[in-house]
Amino acid sequence: MEELCKSSIFFSDQSLCYADILSPPEVRARIEVAVLNFIKVLNAPTPEISDLPLISRKSSNSRVSRGLLTDVSWIFLSQSFCKRSLMRENTAKSFVRVWMVMKMCYQILLQEKRVTQRELFYKLLCDSPDYFPSQLQVNGTIQDLVALLRCSRFSLGIMASGRGAVAGRLLLQEPNKEAVDCSTCGSSGYAISGDLNLLEKLIMKTDARYIIVVEKHAIFQRLAEDCVFNHIPSILITAKGYPDIATRFFLHRMSRAFPEMPILGLVDWNPAGLAILCTYKFGSIGMGLEAYRYACNVKWLGMRMDDISQLVPEESLINLKPKDLQIAKSLLSSDVLQDSYKEELATMVESGRRAEIEALYFHGYEFLGKYLATKIVQANYI
Repeated sequence: MEELCKSSIFFSDQSLCYADILSPPEVRARIEVAVLNFIKVLNAPTPEISDLPLISRKSSNSRVSRGLLTDVSWIFLSQSFCKRSLMRENTAKSFVRVWMVMKMCYQILLQEKRVTQRELFYKLLCDSPDYFPSQLQVNGTIQDLVALLRCSRFSLGIMASGRGAVAGRLLLQEPNKEAVDCSTCGSSGYAISGDLNLLEKLIMKTDARYIIVVEKHAIFQRLAEDCVFNHIPSILITAKGYPDIATRFFLHRMSRAFPEMPILGLVDWNPAGLAILCTYKFGSIGMGLEAYRYACNVKWLGMRMDDISQLVPEESLINLKPKDLQIAKSLLSSDVLQDSYKEELATMVESGRRAEIEALYFHGYEFLGKYLATKIVQANYI
């Protein structure tokens, strides 16, 4: 323990810009080091309460790493710190929250259990309602703890809440269990587990040629109901909106299992749809210390600008909302978007309009499959 204290990453000049995957004993050791260093400063001849130095998760501290040997790029955080201090009014509660969540994670790891963020919230709400009045405080504090201890959320004993689904030409087999054929799981698909260890161990087999990431669950259900994967040899995956960690990890896992298979994104033609696509493709700033473990080279298949002019009736276009404009501004100011994507985003803002995938139903409910097939041919993915 003494050697670990000397080489501690917590209160030193070292700056690791990624989160390690650690075993429970290793995480507990890092927590113990943080506590010992805190006590050491508190018991010094000139005692003080030390600040907590965290890798900054602001957009100004984010960068984009573009792979040299692959097409995969991801967001990462550079070597800039922010602090949580008990002595500053605006960070005092955040400072206390970090220690409270750290204590809870230590207990979880000792019991060799895993909890979801939601379960953690209700426990903290009961114990300390003044510090954790909503889920937002828990989520933010978990990211603070990741930035302090430089270990992944999963290493802290926090399990992803799986809400994603997969369907199509994919066989999945858990260790010592029978294989599941995702083409026979119906319109709801196969539920993606929140257990990342389990997802890592899955045996995957397929004869598909494409992975299609679908923004909306309703669109996913329509495609699965129509068995589109029998006409377009594909695997369908959705997170039912903004992508959760488990779905992102599962997609990344498929990209490693089938590295030659194109991953194609089907999202609404609006800033939120593009933001969802970018989260799959690059990761997020909030999880910049772990983004490289989830990023995939997702291509924007649709909906695209040419679809709006050719396939979507004027009556189906919807005015952009203030939140849309806020998302667009954030995307345009970032380094993640390629020029063609920025042009489409600028067109959205200039027109003040957006279109949802459902607008294609103007041509009939069976049109979605034909649309995807046409887009794949046009993009030369055949």
